[in-house]
Amino acid sequence: MTRLFTALRAAILSFLIVASAVWAQSASMNYDAWEEVASRVEQAIDAAETSTDDLERLRTELSSFRDQLFALHDAGDPRLTTLQSQLAALGAPPESGEEPEEIVQRRADLQRQINEVQAPLLRAEEAYSRADGLITAIDEIIRARETERLLRRDEGPLNPRLWAPAIANLFDPIEEITAEVTTNWNNEDLRKSAQDQLPVILLLIAVALLLLFRAPKLIDRLGVWLRSKTQRGTGVWSSLLSLLRLTLPTVGLLLFVLALTTSGLLGTRGTQIIFVLPFMLFVVLVARWLAAETFSSDDSINTIALSQQRRTEARYYVNSLSWLLALNALFTYMLETGEWTSETRAVVGFVIHLLCGLILFRLGQILRRTGPQPDPEAEPSDETQQLTFPSRLARLAGQGTMLVGVFGPILSAIGYFNIAEGLIFPTILTLGLFALLLILQRLTRDLYHLITGHELDEKQSLLPVLSGSVLTLVALPVLALISGARVADLTELWSRFQAGYSFGETRISPTDFLTFALVFVIGYILTRLLQSGLRGSVLPKTRLDKGGQTAIVSGTGYLGIFLSAIIAITAAGIDLTALAFVAGALSVGIGFGLQNIVQNFVSGIILLIERPISEGDWIEVNGQHGTVRDISVRSTRIETFDRTEVIVPNADLVSTSVTNYTRGNTLGRLVVDVGVAYGTDTRKVEEVLYKIARNHEMVLMNPEPFVHFKGFGADSLDFDVRMILYDVTQINVVRTEINHQIAEVFKREGIEIPFAQRDIWLRNPESLTGARPASTPPAEPEEPSSD
Repeated sequence: MTRLFTALRAAILSFLIVASAVWAQSASMNYDAWEEVASRVEQAIDAAETSTDDLERLRTELSSFRDQLFALHDAGDPRLTTLQSQLAALGAPPESGEEPEEIVQRRADLQRQINEVQAPLLRAEEAYSRADGLITAIDEIIRARETERLLRRDEGPLNPRLWAPAIANLFDPIEEITAEVTTNWNNEDLRKSAQDQLPVILLLIAVALLLLFRAPKLIDRLGVWLRSKTQRGTGVWSSLLSLLRLTLPTVGLLLFVLALTTSGLLGTRGTQIIFVLPFMLFVVLVARWLAAETFSSDDSINTIALSQQRRTEARYYVNSLSWLLALNALFTYMLETGEWTSETRAVVGFVIHLLCGLILFRLGQILRRTGPQPDPEAEPSDETQQLTFPSRLARLAGQGTMLVGVFGPILSAIGYFNIAEGLIFPTILTLGLFALLLILQRLTRDLYHLITGHELDEKQSLLPVLSGSVLTLVALPVLALISGARVADLTELWSRFQAGYSFGETRISPTDFLTFALVFVIGYILTRLLQSGLRGSVLPKTRLDKGGQTAIVSGTGYLGIFLSAIIAITAAGIDLTALAFVAGALSVGIGFGLQNIVQNFVSGIILLIERPISEGDWIEVNGQHGTVRDISVRSTRIETFDRTEVIVPNADLVSTSVTNYTRGNTLGRLVVDVGVAYGTDTRKVEEVLYKIARNHEMVLMNPEPFVHFKGFGADSLDFDVRMILYDVTQINVVRTEINHQIAEVFKREGIEIPFAQRDIWLRNPESLTGARPASTPPAEPEEPSSD
């Protein structure tokens, strides 16, 4: 715990140093100071007795210089590009060496200027490489020392010889503090000073007692009042009030400690130790708060799915664990100040490790039961399918916690105290961080309810996923510090990230990426706005048909996105020349793997340019009839007359035959077949059919309808009526109406529409009546049996 706060304090200090270095980048580089620091670092590396703290301080100074050097080298000099372009304009020197003196002189002058401009950049690059190498060497030394510290095996606590000295040493600080207090009380001047400060001391104690014992009850009453007055967002107020319950008692104990130190009676040793108490209380209260929020008996507050009994057990174990964490904080402080010996460290540390291990093992068993309660009648897979991601994560954490609860005390018992401590307490802090993330996730849901007035549907909304991703990303550095990473490791990772990554001779940094993304998004938005203006205001006022308007809008979109990408790459300063070979190699593989997609894409461009089909056309392709609803880059969506969607690849529309019934106009021909009985006057039939066709409002008179006497069928005289319609999309409606009129007029005129008739000839008709054929003799009766 103390190491974590020390790491955080070092992180803040490192951040301030690096920030000041970045702020001073515009100033010229002080190479004399850099050389002095680099020399001191090299001497410290060579000297094996240099402490780890000194190495960390030197590394921080190196890091600030490295950032300045990288900024100088990365900024470059704008004159360099101009001079290189001028030199390139002169061309390469001829192989014969014969060149006008003026050109030779100009070439030499330009080369001299280029060397002068490049000199500071090359010096910065060389110094940057030196700083980077020294930082790497320091990191290797510190990691080696940390590994050696973890693997060091001390004398085990199971040795009875250590128990008596450890117990005796355990009470030495108490005796020293008691002796100091007695000595100071016997000092008349100190006693008189304490009496003079008595009003202030009593006031501080009164406020401290109020914050420690009375404030929590007042906060509870305030929470009840807020819940009664607010209709929504009660979860937010509950969380804020719970944090207030966490803060005020800690402040109260801090005031109480301040009152004791104001008296001046504690002495130096007592003053140092007593200031650990507020931190210990803060640790206890934080753990209790996490337990109360994570394993709350209220289902609306609880963040882990457990039964009420398991939640009660979990709160009890976490509260017990909080006191052990507080004791370990005091224990670590006493060891760092030299109050307790190595024997006390081994014995007392093992007791703390053992108790923490037992609690962790039991807490892991509870976490493994996270999720809905199993149904005896359900299949085993049903429960797994109902588990949420936090429940799965809690079960996994439970398994790891049980392992740590077993192996941590064992390692401590055999003397590997540092490994045991590096396993047990980071595990406890990781569980606390996991609980904190779940609470913050719930707070996000409560804030959504407070702002919108609606409950958040976690199954339909992306907000829980986005908030969880952001919280996880923010928690990663904290998790790294808990796991034992140094602040320098995180700052080094951040420096590498800021420096970017090299691809050949091209370096892409996060700034380049952000510039590219920003410019591309702006270009994309402008493209969409232009498309919207063309679609809604400009193109409807022209004489272009709907298909032409769609083609222009789509083409504008593709061109705008392409130009946005080109401008974004140029604005970011990304040089793609060095990536040409890689892109060429990738294009071959992509060409084989995505050739169908590329073919469909090119076909889509062809369709938009040539426009053989447009949205709203009635087409037939691959035996499918339907109306074109959308033409995209890869495929075309067709709605059939059965109201089903057919996705046709654009390559099929370009490479195969497509029938477009409404291209250019909606005219189309309708053919209606009809048959009449033999003996009917064919001239009369023809006259009737002409009259029906000419009188229909959807039939064109130019060209006029035509009645075709097709011939003599097996059962009828066959005719068909051929007519051109104004709107071929109404062909089925017109066909139905024409058939109705034909049936009505034929009935009125006495014209018979025949149907198929067949004469059936039976070869053996007597078989239907049961009579025997005449040629068949009657069967003889059987003789009766003699039996």
